[in-house]
Formats: sequence, structure tokens, C-alpha cells
Amino acid sequence: MPNALAYLMLLIWPLVSVMLFRRLPAERAIIWCILGGYLVLPPLAEFDLPLVPDMDKHAIPSIMAFVLCVFMLKKPVPIMPRSWVARILVIIFMLGTIPTVLNNTDPLIVDVIHNSYPIQITATQLPGLTLRDVGSVVINQIILLLPFFLARQYLSTDHGMRELLLALVVGALAYSLPAMFEVRFSPQLNIWIYGFFQHDFGQMIRQGGFRPIVFLQHGLWVAFFFTTACMACAALGRHEQDRETRVRYAWALVYLFWILWLCKSLASLLYGLAFVPFILLMPIRWQVHLAVLLVLFGVLYPMLRNLHLVPLDAILAQAAEISAERTQSLDYRFRNEEILLERAEEKPIFGWGVWGRNLIRDVQTGELLTIPDGRWIITFGTFGWVGYVGEMGLLALPILLLWWRARGNTPASPQAVAVALILAVTMVDMLINATLIHYTWMCAGAVLGYVERLKEQSMIPAPEIAAEASGPVIGSGHGPRRPRTLF
Repeated sequence: MPNALAYLMLLIWPLVSVMLFRRLPAERAIIWCILGGYLVLPPLAEFDLPLVPDMDKHAIPSIMAFVLCVFMLKKPVPIMPRSWVARILVIIFMLGTIPTVLNNTDPLIVDVIHNSYPIQITATQLPGLTLRDVGSVVINQIILLLPFFLARQYLSTDHGMRELLLALVVGALAYSLPAMFEVRFSPQLNIWIYGFFQHDFGQMIRQGGFRPIVFLQHGLWVAFFFTTACMACAALGRHEQDRETRVRYAWALVYLFWILWLCKSLASLLYGLAFVPFILLMPIRWQVHLAVLLVLFGVLYPMLRNLHLVPLDAILAQAAEISAERTQSLDYRFRNEEILLERAEEKPIFGWGVWGRNLIRDVQTGELLTIPDGRWIITFGTFGWVGYVGEMGLLALPILLLWWRARGNTPASPQAVAVALILAVTMVDMLINATLIHYTWMCAGAVLGYVERLKEQSMIPAPEIAAEASGPVIGSGHGPRRPRTLF
């Protein structure tokens, strides 16, 4: 159970948010309000309020950032994007959950058979969803999108996305200290500070040592955070003009890569080994193409899994050549996905809804038999195809639009491409882990807003672009011309 300090931290974070907005520029205040809360607030601790979703380390920072932008900065935050496809996806994401609730009003009864004589059978009931749950689920979907809306409005410039990348680097450098402590002395910080351990301690033991978890949900989240920080550091260092600063980024990259190796997560380490050199060496246009390929893989793989077209045995055979331990873990994930897919196919359009109705339970004990790992299977089982299209579509569309705009004569900025590539790698990792966090939504919103600015700029005549050169410029102007538009 979380201690009093855990709940106190949640209570004082609104005050911390106000201080950030009073002392920092808008871009940094938004980023650190959300990212800082993710890194330092206690996991699992939450306030269970009536009629609204649980207020935890994800919801409170996002709500505070949005409220403070509206009331302290006194600027409206538009909700609807300019692209009609993005608008449809936003509506689907927020309101597509309503038919999910209305389609799951019946309670689920699980018969639990007790091994006794005479044999006894008791019924465990999961409640049906009600109209009250409609408001709660819709509000939760809106809260998830608040960082998306904020980033689209405030972080969609070159400067804003550079702040996004810089925050990852600074946050990872600060987080490396508690991470190294836990590598050496075992994951204890959340116990000492917040009074409980947030996961299975056995999963934090790897290769004869420990991997850090600090204040996140799992050690895999910590490792992936350092992967994204390495990618951000590589992008900032490559395009830094000052030689001395570039050298500092180089040393920071080496250090962060060492921390990533200490995290003992094979997938995150492979991401770093594959994509950091690509960022350092390859042209910007190639990086955009890679981001699109990763997004297509992240979106199409679950569809192929649903159709049972993925060669699971061949994948496991390849994994066995790397590590027997990793193969066993991957095989366990695949088996869980197969069971959950069979469950999801009973209600494929709108899903089973919340309260764990999409999971399978043991008739002997009533305990859960399935543990969903990948974000895609969680979304598909809970909200069906409608929810899957809304969520994955909003994450993938900004990268696809960026690629479409970059096909013309308007080059994408290195900062935008780096953020897009981090977003694309996150979508790939979501196939095996539920690593979708509010910072990911900020990346998606920033890239979408950037593409919208590119489109606006392409419609401005060249003399007007020159007159506005004193402001933040994104891309480059090429005179008046009819913009090439996909949506």
C-alpha cells in the first residue's frame, strides 16, 4: 500500500505545476509538468473520485498543464486539428467508447470450482457497465489526449520540439543516478520513499544482477526511456553548431548508452543499437522514410496477428539463437496474445470494455490466466477495432503526414524528424509492451502541429515569408504555389 507521502506528492503536484508555469517559458513548463510527474510521482497510487477516472501520476499532470495553459497563459487550446482525417480520429478516440459501454451492460459471471468434497461452485461476478461508466470512460479518453492538444498548440515549432528532445536528455541524465543506485543495490527506492514495491521483484533480476525500476511501472519502462533519451541526444548533438556543445552531447550519449546497457532490456538495447547510428549518419529524408516504415509495421502487425498471418514459430526460432531466457519470455507473450485474441474476437467491433472484462480467469481459483503486455492487444480487447483505429490512427497519422509533406520541396526540420522517429519506435515497442505514456501523446501532437504549420507556410507568398523571418520559421518557403495536400 502507498504511504502518506505517496498521496501527499499527488496532492502537491498541482502546486509544483503552478511554480513551473510561473518560472519557466510555456514550452518548458508544459513538458516538465507532464514528464516530471511521470518520472517522480508514485506509481499505482491514485485518488478514486466518483464519476471521474482515477487521479494518478498520469492524469494529474496532464490536467494541470491544460488548466494552467488556459487560465495562466490565457490562450485557448484548440481541440480539433485542421486535417479532416485527424478530426475523425479524435472523435473516434473520444466518443467511440460510448458504444463499447452500451454494448457491455450485462454482468459477467465466472463459476469458480473449489477442490473440496463435496465439490462446491461459487459464482464471481464482474459488473456490467452502466451509463455512469460512459462519462468516466469518455473523460479518461479526453485526459489521455490533453498532452496531444497542448503539444499541437505550443510545441509544434522547431524550438518546441527541440525542448522536447532536450527534456528527454536532461531527464535521463538526472534519472541515471537513481537508476545506477538500483542496479548496484537492487530496486528499493520506491519502497523506501513511497512505502511499497510496484511490481514483481523477481522480474527486476536479470543476468545475475538487477535492473532499475525507480518510480516507473516496470524496469522495461526505464530502459525504453533511456533508449528515447539516447535517440534525442544523438539528434541534438548531430545538428549542434557549436563544437564544444557537440562534444558534450557526444559524451552524454556515451554515458546514456552505458546506462541503457545496465538496464538489461534486450529490446530497448537493440532499438538503441539500430536507431542511434541511423540518426547520427543517415540523411534526414532517409530518417523520415524509416519512421514511416516503422509506423506501418506497428500498425499492420496487430492486423496480421488478428488474421493469424504472423509466423510465430519462425520468430521464436530466431529469438532462440540470441537468448533462451528471452525466447521463453517472448513465447509467454505470444501465448497470452493468442488467448486474448480469441477472447477479443467474440466482440471485435467495440470490445469488452473496462473492469478487466477482456481477460480470462481460472475456473478453479478465479484468478487471472492472462496478463496483457502489448498496448495493441489491451486496446483491441477493451475497445475493439473502433478503439484500435482511433488510438493507433492518431499516433500514426502525424508521421504519415510529415512524410507526405517531405515528399515535396519543403524539407522537414531535424528536430521534427527526431521526434517523429522516437514516436515511431514507441509504436513498435507497443507491440510487446504497454509503453504508451502521455509524453508519447506530446510527440504525436507536436509532429501533427508542425505539419499543419508547414502547410500554412507553403500557402504564404515568398515576400510575406521573408517579412516574418523574425519569428520561428519551420521548413523553408519556395514562393507561392498550390500546396500538395493529401488530407
